[in-house]
Amino acid sequence: MSEKNIAPSKWTVFTISALGVFMSTLDGSIVNIALPFIMQDFGVGLETVEWVSMIYLLSVSSFLLGFGRLGDIKGRKKVFITGLATFTMASLMCGASLNVIHLIISRFMQSLGAAMIMATTPAMVVEAFPLNERGKAMGTTGAVVAAGLTAGPALGGILIKLFSWRAIFYINLPIGILTIATAAKFLSDKQEFHEKDSSFDKSGAFFLVLCIGSFLLAATHGHSWGFTSFNFLGVVLISIFSFILFIITEKKTSSPIMDLSFFSVRLFTLPLASGMAMFTALFTMIFMMPFYLTIAKGFLPQTAGTIMITPFLFLFLLSPLSGSLSDKIGSRYLCTAGMAVVAISLFLLSILDADAGKADIAWRMAIAGIGIALFISPNSSTTMTSLPPKNRGIAGAIIAVARNLGMVLGIAISGAVFNIIFNNLSGSGLKDYTPVMRNSFMSAFSITMLAGSFIALIGMMLAWMRGGHEEARKSQ
Repeated sequence: MSEKNIAPSKWTVFTISALGVFMSTLDGSIVNIALPFIMQDFGVGLETVEWVSMIYLLSVSSFLLGFGRLGDIKGRKKVFITGLATFTMASLMCGASLNVIHLIISRFMQSLGAAMIMATTPAMVVEAFPLNERGKAMGTTGAVVAAGLTAGPALGGILIKLFSWRAIFYINLPIGILTIATAAKFLSDKQEFHEKDSSFDKSGAFFLVLCIGSFLLAATHGHSWGFTSFNFLGVVLISIFSFILFIITEKKTSSPIMDLSFFSVRLFTLPLASGMAMFTALFTMIFMMPFYLTIAKGFLPQTAGTIMITPFLFLFLLSPLSGSLSDKIGSRYLCTAGMAVVAISLFLLSILDADAGKADIAWRMAIAGIGIALFISPNSSTTMTSLPPKNRGIAGAIIAVARNLGMVLGIAISGAVFNIIFNNLSGSGLKDYTPVMRNSFMSAFSITMLAGSFIALIGMMLAWMRGGHEEARKSQ
C-alpha cells in the first residue's frame, strides 16, 4: 500500500484542521483592533473602513455553504488546501495594500480562502474520529475557535505597537505556508462521497450571495444614501428578489445548497435564530469598543487589545462547563440566561462615561463573556442534534453561516446607528474627530450599546421559545 493511501491519525487531521481554523478565526477578530489606525492611515470614514471587517464576514457567510457542498463533490482535502493557499496569498495582498479599496478587495479574496477552510474542517474532523469521540473532538475545535477570538485583539495590539497594522496580515504567511505543506503531506486523498453524481448548485449559490450582499449594502449605506433614496430602495429590492429566486431554485434543484425542510424543525430554527441574535448583539460591542478605547479614551493599541480579550477569555474558560451542564438540564435555561446576561452587559456598557477606568470597562465586558459562554455550547449542541445524524455536517455549516451573518449584521447595525447619532450631534464624521466632539461620541456610543442590548433581549425570547429539555430529548 502506498504512503499516500494510508489514512492519517485522527489527531494529525485535527492538528492540521485546527491550524486552519485558528488562522481564519484569528483574522476575523484581529482586524477589529486595527480599524481606527487603518481609518487614520488611509483618511477614510467609519462607513468605509467598516467594510474591511464586514467584507470578510459577509463573504464567508455567503460562500460557506457553497464551498461545503463543493467539498462533498470534489474532495475536502482539495478544497481545504485551495482555501489555505488563497487565504495566505490574500494576506500578503492585504499587508501590501496601497489604499482602502485595495485592502477591501484583498480582504474579499482572503474571505474566500477562509470560507473554504471553515466549510471543510468540521467534516474532516468528524470523519477522522470514531462516533464515541466526536463530541470531544468538536468541543476541542470550539476551544480552538475561542482561542483565535481571544488571541486576536491582544496580538493585534502588540503587532500594531511594534510594527504597524500591516503586520496583522503578514503574520498569516508562515502559519499558512506551514499548514499547506503539512496538509499536502499528511492528509489522505481518500474521500467517501455520499452523493457521487451530485452537481453543484451554481444558481442557488449566486442568488444567496446576491441576497446577503445587497442586504448588507443597504444596511451599511442606508444613512448616507437616505432611506427613501433610489439607491437604498433599489438595493433592498435586489435583496428581496434574490431571496425569492434562491428559495425557488432550492425547491426545484435535485442538489440544493441547503435543504429547506430543515427549517420546519423548531429545535433547529429557533436556536439558529437566537444564535444569530447573540452574535449580532455581541458584534455591536466588538466593533465599537476599539473606537471607544482608542479615540474616546486615548488608550494605546496594546492596552485596548488587552481589554478586548476579556469576554473571549471567559468564553474560553467557561464554555466546556456550560456544555457539560446542558447535558443535565438542557439548553433552554442556559441559553435564555446567557442572552439575558449579554443584554445586561451591553446596558452597563451604554452607561459608561469617557472617564471610566480600565477595570470599570473590563468587568462590564467580562459579564458579556460569561453570557456568551452560557449560551454558545448548549445552543450549538441543540441545533446540531435536532437533525438526523446524516444531516449534521450541513447543520454545522448552517450554524457557521448564521454566526457569521450575525457578526456582519452587528457591524452594519452598530455602524449605522453610531453614524446617524454622531453625525447629527457633531455635524461631522468620525474621521474628523477632535476632543471637542467627545460628548457627541459618548452619546452615539451609548445609544449603539442600547441597540445591542435590545437585540440580545429579542434573542432571549427566541431562546426561551425553543421548548424544554424533555422535548429536546424526544427529537434526538
